[in-house]
Amino acid sequence: MRPVLTLSNSPEPEAAQIIRDGLDAFNEAVVGYVDSLPLNVVIRASEAGEIIGGISGGTSFGLLTINLVYLPETLRGTGLGTRMMEMAEQEARRRGCRAGVVYTVSIQAPGFYQRLGWRVFGEIQCDPPGTSRVFLTKDFR
Repeated sequence: MRPVLTLSNSPEPEAAQIIRDGLDAFNEAVVGYVDSLPLNVVIRASEAGEIIGGISGGTSFGLLTINLVYLPETLRGTGLGTRMMEMAEQEARRRGCRAGVVYTVSIQAPGFYQRLGWRVFGEIQCDPPGTSRVFLTKDFR
């Protein structure tokens, strides 16, 4: 075999599945189980309406990881963001998670997460100049 590396900005679903399956097999061989599950909170414009925002993340090995959070500007300050986070945290606890991790950009919402009890554990400078990635965690116990 002569491996060939390729780089893409539009990942193939088959590639993502092969990567996930391989990692799951490794984890199962090392720790004896696989518990990785997606966790999403979706906001719709109406009961059956279009998706307008939400949370995308997952749980694995006792940790909630929040990857993306978006709330339309017109809905900010209404308590909906807090409700989304509470739903995600409650489901993570139900799944046995002891903690969570989320990262944001300094120009986005670090204060929002801190008001909900998340604490900063790291920060890395990024672009544009003067901004940073802010990493936060919350203990669910």
